[in-house]
Amino acid sequence: MDKRKNNGGHPNSGRKPKAEELKLIERLDAIIDSDEAIKTLGNLVLKGDMRAVQLYMGYRYGKPKESVDINSSEGISIDFKELIKFK
Repeated sequence: MDKRKNNGGHPNSGRKPKAEELKLIERLDAIIDSDEAIKTLGNLVLKGDMRAVQLYMGYRYGKPKESVDINSSEGISIDFKELIKFK
């Protein structure tokens, strides 16, 4: 019997509802000047702040794709086409 539906979970876990997220954005926009925030980020990037540079690059150019090295240092060889049986 599958009992996953009975697992429950923490009542505050998971993503907040979209309406709650929009309400928070509206509250922040009321007290934070977005142009000033962008200028501050730009100044931090120009000063070489690596976290600011990463944030800027991530939004400007997108985050780099992650790759996984599937080569084994043990000398084990796996034929993934055979393993998955592609047709």
